[in-house]
Amino acid sequence: MSKCVSFGIKTTCYWFISVSKTTMKEKSVNSNQWATWSSHLLKALGFWLVLSMVVWITTTKLDTLREFKQSLPTTVTNIDHKMRELDCLTRNIYWEAATEPFEGKVAVAQVTLNRVASGKFPDTVCGVVYQKNIIYEKVVCQFSWFCEGTHRVKAIHTPLYRESEEVAKRVLFEGFRLPSIENALFYHATYVNPGWKREKITIIGQHIFYK
Repeated sequence: MSKCVSFGIKTTCYWFISVSKTTMKEKSVNSNQWATWSSHLLKALGFWLVLSMVVWITTTKLDTLREFKQSLPTTVTNIDHKMRELDCLTRNIYWEAATEPFEGKVAVAQVTLNRVASGKFPDTVCGVVYQKNIIYEKVVCQFSWFCEGTHRVKAIHTPLYRESEEVAKRVLFEGFRLPSIENALFYHATYVNPGWKREKITIIGQHIFYK
């Protein structure tokens, strides 16, 4: 469609100008749409690159940590385990024999480790200390203090706890033992009589020890 105006011998048509303006508008719209799509595309690409980088860095660090852990000596990789074992043994000594003399504390610790090595009980110190059995539908702890719950409400006497920890270190890390209870796996307080048929070994402090 054209629109022409005559001025004497000169006729001017505006058809080309109209088309030109329309084309410019279309180009402008297309340009804006392309800019928007490009922006979205770049953002998506950037997000994907960042995510890929994070995954790569994380995987690399994990692989490095695994290799580092595998390269460490066994004594280093077992530090956390040993500290947990020390804590469990210390607690058992404290709640079973806090007021006992040195030999009495050692005896409790030694029975704990004898059980670990026996094959008849859990194979870790913490497993032995916190072991529970069900007897006639009743839950029974191997060490009564754990089931009684005294440790949850009774305050710890710091000096006695430190003594228990020192004994635990000597028995667990230094291999200190009392020859008289080498095979002891059980004991009970002297003021109770459970009627056990087990072979009695000796008495140390306020506990009687059995095979």
